[in-house]
Amino acid sequence: MKKSLLTLTLGGLGIGITEFVMMGLLPDIAKDLSITIPQAGHLISAYALGVVIGAPLLVIIAGSYPPKKILMVLMLMFTVFNALSAFAPGYNAMFAARLLAGLPHGAFFGVGSVVASRIAEKGKEAQSVSLMFAGLTIANVVGVPLGTYIGHNYSWRYTFVIIVIVGLITMLSIKTWMPNLPATKNRNLSQEFNFFKQPESWLIILMIAVGTGGLFSWYSYIAPLLTEVSGFSANSITYILVIAGFGMMVGNFIGGRLADKVSPANATIALLITMSITLFIVHYVSVNQTMSLIMTFVTGAVAFAAASPIQMLMINTAKGSEMLAASVSQASFNIGNALGAFLGGLPLAAGYDYTSPVWVGSLMALVGASFAWMLIARTKRARIQISAAV
Repeated sequence: MKKSLLTLTLGGLGIGITEFVMMGLLPDIAKDLSITIPQAGHLISAYALGVVIGAPLLVIIAGSYPPKKILMVLMLMFTVFNALSAFAPGYNAMFAARLLAGLPHGAFFGVGSVVASRIAEKGKEAQSVSLMFAGLTIANVVGVPLGTYIGHNYSWRYTFVIIVIVGLITMLSIKTWMPNLPATKNRNLSQEFNFFKQPESWLIILMIAVGTGGLFSWYSYIAPLLTEVSGFSANSITYILVIAGFGMMVGNFIGGRLADKVSPANATIALLITMSITLFIVHYVSVNQTMSLIMTFVTGAVAFAAASPIQMLMINTAKGSEMLAASVSQASFNIGNALGAFLGGLPLAAGYDYTSPVWVGSLMALVGASFAWMLIARTKRARIQISAAV
């Protein structure tokens, strides 16, 4: 792996820990802050809201600067705001800290995706982007289980101290290894905003926001699902999250290769439909511990396989405004995060058991696949019209 790509992997590692460790720590944070688990789920939504706000805004503000400088500043923000999370005295302060911590997330992946595709070998752009997202999967194999273990047995605040350390290491690696790519010259903001005038762009945004929400409807409440329905002990969650992380790691690399071999659009619709089916199965097998473990791996793999195809689909659709589009893609992912956590919590608040969020997730993934189908159909019609005109 190129050292320049390793810096992006490290950034993805830190971001992955802070985003996903919340799911495993919900019971601990709820107990410490004297709130309910559905209320603690709002902290997941707060982070996602920060990503939605920060992703396009920070890219617009910083887009004229060299990518290396942008990534350094974003990681500095990430480190400082996660430090605030570690010392938050109550629910309101924690909510604000999580919101702020989410601000640099989407912009980092947006800028990082464009950098990764620029320094990639021809024909391997999606695989290069998948190496950045590998940080998220490593987080779920190592960082999230470790953070969950520390949170269960010591204090969830120590977990955020670890996240701060990862942020500092990432800043050092960017400074040392990231090449000095030139800034975008003669930048035209009005031309970049034409991205939002394309119907295809909004179909992708809806596809991501709704479709990937299926993952978060399941993963946001995975800890109580495994303890209350599958019958695992609270201490087992750490090891089960490792299984989910390995699934995400395998799926991520499969998705990158799949997107390079077939069109990102076709890869995306196939994976979203598969995700819907997978979550449907999870609902029925969660009472069996062996099947629950198998489906934890499979669901993680299917969900993360879609990450690189979706990101490349967005970049390919936005010629001339790739950095903005890639950041919007990350904002859309986190709208899905917020939607999944919120909608998945509704049946719980209504008194249904912890398998009910999985039903919500399955439906969301299926709706996302329908948006992907509309995008493919629209693209085919456009090609036919162009061929007829020629």
